[in-house]
Amino acid sequence: MHVSAIIAAGGRGARLGGDRPKQFLSLGGRPVLQRSVDAFVLSDRIADVVVALPRGLVDQVPDYLRGCAKPVEVVEGGKRRQDSVANAFALVAGRADVVVIHDAARPLVSIDLIRRTVDAAVECGAAIAALPATDTVKRGDASRIIVDTLPRGEIFLAQTPQAFRVGVLHDALALASRSADATDEAALAEQAGYRVRLIDGDQRNLKITDADDLEVAERLIGAPARSHADVTTLRIGNGYDLHRLVAGRRLVLGGVIIPFEKGLDGHSDSDAVCHAVTDAILGGAAAGDIGRHFPDTDAAWKDADSLALLGRAARIVAETGFFVVNVDVVVIAERPKLEPYVDAMRANLARALGVEVDRVSVKGKTNEGVDSTGAGASIAAHAVALVSRS
Repeated sequence: MHVSAIIAAGGRGARLGGDRPKQFLSLGGRPVLQRSVDAFVLSDRIADVVVALPRGLVDQVPDYLRGCAKPVEVVEGGKRRQDSVANAFALVAGRADVVVIHDAARPLVSIDLIRRTVDAAVECGAAIAALPATDTVKRGDASRIIVDTLPRGEIFLAQTPQAFRVGVLHDALALASRSADATDEAALAEQAGYRVRLIDGDQRNLKITDADDLEVAERLIGAPARSHADVTTLRIGNGYDLHRLVAGRRLVLGGVIIPFEKGLDGHSDSDAVCHAVTDAILGGAAAGDIGRHFPDTDAAWKDADSLALLGRAARIVAETGFFVVNVDVVVIAERPKLEPYVDAMRANLARALGVEVDRVSVKGKTNEGVDSTGAGASIAAHAVALVSRS
């Protein structure tokens, strides 16, 4: 099942004021758009992402949309929301089975909400996240006179993500030119005669439309997730790994195959750098360790690509509500010299983690002839990761 995500970021956000579209404003040190895209890049349901940017900005793609752990493409947005979605849909229609659409202005979307929305669309054809109304709902006329009181139990407040089987979305978008008042794709799908399932939304998944919303979002990402005083939004994780060097194995570090007469011995590809980073990010989120999630007693991980395992670990971290802020790695090896390969390692790690490459540091050191590493019989890696609750 191939699931593509469309991030609708083509608006100008005039209600928020200023000369920058709201999706490019900073939220907790990261752009609103980056937070929205990262959630879908880290979701195990999503294969690729298309971002519809405002007209004139397609040639100024932000660095955080480059080199992601999954393919991320950009298209020019249209005058209306459905025009932007249609431009993005043209890229994915031929390869996707399901398409999930999300507003860039909802940067606090959770991995769990993405999963539940996609799964419901796979089952039913179309699904949206929505919140039940908690207040009494009145319908008024142009003079603001109450015309009717609506049954609260039948009222839901639509959110995104909204997900559709590709055929449903195709038929829905075909109505777009005749539906100037449609505010989302679910409305178009309804008009096309399809049933759309409601799934439980998330109060944190607010849409940023004005300065007050941005302030609320700042408080949400800055507030401790629990009432315990010792729980903070920033956590540090530590990782370490060591493998013996043996003949007949290729040497893989940070996802880079390094020419050398020996390789690291182990169950997977024995990439000590990826293993140390995996333990560091899992540790920061208190989500176990590499042995718990990818045990060397499981044949499924025999000769596994450790860079891919690191990507899985990043998704596990995201599911706990954390994201990786930065990683620092020290590789200890007498030989070979690692400096020519450091930039490639950094790029690989950044893609797997879903972060910019300038958030990843890799350094090579020797052990000055001390112990097995110093004797050239093994290679070790230490990693420190900073993670933050999203």
